[in-house]
Amino acid sequence: MNELIVSELSANAILHTASGQTSGSFHLAPAVSPQVIALSVTDDGGTGTAPKVEDQDQEGEHGRGLGMVSVLAHRVVVVHSSQSGHAVTAEPFTDTRRGAHPRLLV
Repeated sequence: MNELIVSELSANAILHTASGQTSGSFHLAPAVSPQVIALSVTDDGGTGTAPKVEDQDQEGEHGRGLGMVSVLAHRVVVVHSSQSGHAVTAEPFTDTRRGAHPRLLV
């Protein structure tokens, strides 16, 4: 599931922001602690709106990625970054047994 979250957040950065342009880039920052896994993607900006989950009709070919991420994660946060882009951080559901290292539930 981590791979799906990273894939969706990265694809959104490439498809919907300046990150997908010739000189564009995005930054992936995974973080792991004893309590949580956080996967963050920061894009290059270039859009006037923040990423958000949108309701799509059944016929639509796009627009479901962030919705999928929000189902796989117990928390999704969108923050406007200082470089005029956005950082999207997802915290996937993990195994929270006492003493267990965080891992995705499967």
